[in-house]
Parts: sequence; structure tokens; C-alpha cells
Amino acid sequence: MAVSPAYRQKKGHGYQNMLRVAICEDEKSMGEYLKRLIERGIADRKNCRIEVFSSGEELLKKGKGFDIYFLDIDLKEMSGIDTARSLRQESGAVIVFVTALKEYVFDAFDVQAFQYLLKPINEEKFFRVLNQAVAECEPRKHSEPLVIRVKGLYRNVPKESILYAENEGRKIVLHLKEEQISYYARMSELEAVLGDDFFRCHRGYLVNLNAVKGYDTGNIQIKNGETILMAKQKYSAFTDAYMEFLRRRQQ
Repeated sequence: MAVSPAYRQKKGHGYQNMLRVAICEDEKSMGEYLKRLIERGIADRKNCRIEVFSSGEELLKKGKGFDIYFLDIDLKEMSGIDTARSLRQESGAVIVFVTALKEYVFDAFDVQAFQYLLKPINEEKFFRVLNQAVAECEPRKHSEPLVIRVKGLYRNVPKESILYAENEGRKIVLHLKEEQISYYARMSELEAVLGDDFFRCHRGYLVNLNAVKGYDTGNIQIKNGETILMAKQKYSAFTDAYMEFLRRRQQ
């Protein structure tokens, strides 16, 4: 079945950040089928990353930082509802349940699910929901704060307030305009959540491109006067990313 142009992104309206879509489905053939459907429904495939996870545990371990989650409910150990509940502690991402179980629709409301699709899948409805989910993500890329856990409490950190992030052992230190916040996390997970306005300029540093005052092959000067390291092998990619960032700001 060919995807209707109505379900494709309009030309000239590409994603400003990489769109990340996760599928959690313990039946391998169904997971691959959902992936193919999403690939057919997304016009800007080069700017979209799709990953399939076979369990809720695997998803929570490796799959944080996605924009859209397609979750089955009837998973072998941790249910899709429990998986979504765990995701909601850290993320306001779009969650779509794709399941054969009708009776959990009210539980889906408790975890603020975006949609509840029943198997067997109606492809036309699936593409319509996918299109709506993508549209829902676009403004969130810019407005949704970073949610982190600091000393047992969850805290919302506006992304634009982050000048750069620094690796410090098993912790990340967020250098903000007025303070520093230290919490346990992986830099790779933070990089995925923050998106294309941030760049991993060094193994130990992730910089907000909006906070860059100047740079050379070995350093980046931040607008607050600090200087952080730039890996020499990252220089070319950083230059490309920074030029693209400036171009987006002018649009």
C-alpha cells in the first residue's frame, strides 16, 4: 500500500533535529513490520532514527531519549503500561500503544498515551496517527525541558539555560548560566535528548552551539568566558554543525 501524500511531511518543513522513534515489541516479525510502516510514513528518512527493542527492560536500559515510542502492552516480563510509567518519570515523549488488548485503554490514559491502536493494524489509521505524532514532536523539540533526577528529586532544566555539559566520572555536570548541577547519567543519553543544537566536541564535553563565542582547532570559548576542549578529530564536524546551526537561526 502506498503512503498517501497527506501522511507525508510537506516539502520544506524538515525536522530541525533528528527525529528518534522507538518500537518495543517482543514479536520480532511485528517489530520489523512496524519499523517498515514508519519508514514508509516518514518523508525525511535521512533525519529519522528508528530502533526496535524486544522488551521493556531493554528499552529502559538502552532506549531513553526518543521522541516517539510505539509500545506493545502484552510484553513477557515488564508490561507496556509499566514501561510507559517508567518512561514518564523522565520524559514527556509521545507514547503510542499498539496492542491486541482492548481492556487497557483506560490504563493508557494514566500514562498520558497519545494514541491506542489495536492489532491487526489498520495501516491508513496508523499513518494518520504517525503523522499526528510527528507534528506533536516538532514544537516539543524546542520547548520541552530536560528532566533529571538530582538527589532523589526530579528537576526540569530549560535546555537553553545549559551552556555545556561535562563528564565527571559516572556523573554529568551541567554548566548553566547561573549554577552547576551534577547528576548520574551517560553523556550519550544526554546528547540524544538535547538534539542538534548541542554538539559533542570532546569525549568529556557537550556544548550548546548557542553559547559558543569563538573556537579554534583545540578549544571552544563560551560566552560566559570559560573555555572547553575541542578534540582535533571533531573540528571539521563541529564547523559543519555550527554553520548549519547559524543557518537555521536565520530562517
